[in-house]
Amino acid sequence: MHKHSDDVESQVSQERALAGLAFAMSDVSRMKMLCALMDGRAWTATELAVAADIAPSTASAHLCKLVDSRLIVGLSQGRHRYFRLTGRDVAGLLEQMMGLTWQATAHCSTPVSLRKARTCYDHLAGEVAVAIFDFLLREAWVADDGEALTPKGVAGFTRMGVTLSESVRRKPCSACLDWSERRFHLGGMAGAALLLHVEQKGWIARTPGYREVRITSAGQLAFRRYFEVDC
Repeated sequence: MHKHSDDVESQVSQERALAGLAFAMSDVSRMKMLCALMDGRAWTATELAVAADIAPSTASAHLCKLVDSRLIVGLSQGRHRYFRLTGRDVAGLLEQMMGLTWQATAHCSTPVSLRKARTCYDHLAGEVAVAIFDFLLREAWVADDGEALTPKGVAGFTRMGVTLSESVRRKPCSACLDWSERRFHLGGMAGAALLLHVEQKGWIARTPGYREVRITSAGQLAFRRYFEVDC
């Protein structure tokens, strides 16, 4: 009887936690902040206030709510304080929610640049990223389920100069469903390593304050050479 009571109490606690998380994400201003942080970088409170189109004093209360809900964390550096998503799990949740709401908002006009190429927290997303993943599958650089790099894929990334980590705490790669294309792009460790590489090589240029990235002329040549992708 005591065990049953403990189980019920545990379930109720979890349900309350879920309700609290849902409440934290139910405000439009807070969702604007979370979506802005999907670019993978840390933002100041002032920057997030601008992104949410609200006053800094109002933003402070929203940020406290997001921190309390463990959706974001605050980082202090000198006199400045920055905020970022708690981790890839939160980014994945947001991306899935965008996919779920895509049908309902399909009548709205999505910026062409956002659909073309953007960041999905720490990896590339959009039309270009989906085309790259198609190449990886076609050329057997990744397993059929997209959950592992093949020896051919490891060799291919190495030739490009992409540094692949051997962290055991994260999948080598994963097939991440792209919310705008409704197909898969490359996630996981390999996806993060690829984004870092193409940014360092100057193949993409970030748009300050937005998730969109621009494929540079050097990037167009590189993507065509390595992945047979015409940008």
